[in-house]
Amino acid sequence: MRQAHIWINNENRQTESYQPVFDPGDLQNCIGETAVGTAQDVEDSVTAAAEAFKHWKHTSLEERKNALLQGVVHLKKNINELTEIVSLENGVPYQTTKVELQLAISSIYNLTDLADSYFQPEHIEDEESWVRVEKDPKGVIAGIVPWNAPIVLTMQKLVPAVLSGNTAVFKPSPFASIGTSSIIQLMGLHLPKGVLNVVHGDGDVGAALTTHPLVRMISFTGGGRTAKRIMNTAADSLKNIHFELGGNDAAVILDDADVKETAKMIVRSSFRKGGQYCFAVKRVYVPSSIYESFFRELTFQLQQIKVGHQLTEGAFFGPMNNKQQYDHVKKLIEEAEQDGATVIVSGQKLQPEQWEKGYYLLPALVKDIAHNHRLVVEEQFGPVLPIISYDDLDKGIDMANDTEFGLGSSVWSSDPDRGIQTAKRLEAGFTFINGIAPSKLGFKYMPFGGVKQSGLGHENSELVFHEYVNHHAIHLHK
Repeated sequence: MRQAHIWINNENRQTESYQPVFDPGDLQNCIGETAVGTAQDVEDSVTAAAEAFKHWKHTSLEERKNALLQGVVHLKKNINELTEIVSLENGVPYQTTKVELQLAISSIYNLTDLADSYFQPEHIEDEESWVRVEKDPKGVIAGIVPWNAPIVLTMQKLVPAVLSGNTAVFKPSPFASIGTSSIIQLMGLHLPKGVLNVVHGDGDVGAALTTHPLVRMISFTGGGRTAKRIMNTAADSLKNIHFELGGNDAAVILDDADVKETAKMIVRSSFRKGGQYCFAVKRVYVPSSIYESFFRELTFQLQQIKVGHQLTEGAFFGPMNNKQQYDHVKKLIEEAEQDGATVIVSGQKLQPEQWEKGYYLLPALVKDIAHNHRLVVEEQFGPVLPIISYDDLDKGIDMANDTEFGLGSSVWSSDPDRGIQTAKRLEAGFTFINGIAPSKLGFKYMPFGGVKQSGLGHENSELVFHEYVNHHAIHLHK
């Protein structure tokens, strides 16, 4: 049976208790078990990281890069096994997970490349003095990673932390603990003991980690409620915080958009992973002049979506990851129907005889729904998409911005200049035009982070290093 142990100083530590991990697409299938850690495990892991930091912070950037790039070799060797483990845990289709693992590897190459220029000291001199700004590591980083894209999200914390000279303790989600632990351990094979560590457990373990006095920074990806609790407890010791939180991303369709192509891309992007990712399109604003034709095309595209077990060939998305999320999405759909909205549920069931064994939902479109309805206001994080009509673009933009979320957004138009001007008016950390995912160029250079209650700080691009360093000014008087 696969197991995820506590991992400290490059060694597995068994605990007194383990909790089973079940396949969300087949709840009769126990795929492994995860250690239930304690506050003592947190103490030992943070102490190990703090001890390792004393040496690691003095290593060269070249040495840090080489250690991480050797880790890539192990990821590539084990890519199929890692993909299967993560897919079985979190319910994301195998091919989607494999693409994400490849993206994670790309992020390692991207950041090791960007680090060369970023970590060059800034040196300014005149006749009287010189000033140099060093970029020093912070210390022990606590990395808390969710289940929905654990490979990419782990690397987006691990790589800049280690390249900057920090050490880290990671707490994976219990819904994707085995795969995430395996990946961290592979990346740590060529790192000194204590540079990377892993603890598992419930909220008590998380609280022990985020309040530990030797933890200098908390990097958390997840929900806003948890982030607020972390922020409150971090205040006692003035820890640095780095949050990538939820989104309720709006897609604003302009009246000159290609209806057929746009509808196809909206459906494919919104329902990828069953809508269980932070920057999925979660609400769509459509001009009233094309509302009916656009909705008809969305409905046609919805019929093509195939839903089944995550290891079944051809499944576009799999089950909801857990019962809480499954019940939440069903409740949102029921409320919309009760309040008079039109709900279209469609798509194709793969192996329907298996559906009672897992958290399966067909995708749904919601028509004629008020902008202030709960389904529109909250982040659904599931396969349901509300479509809202607007009469003029100013009103559409106002509705898109009328939220406490501000992660991503998108604009759809046949006129690139008009798309750019509209994008500038949206309140978000990033806006795509005629797309919903970063290109290869964008993945390397686009800062990823939200505004409002969708986050603090950035991942990807050079800006991510800002989160993991202290700026130390050295001033010499000649």
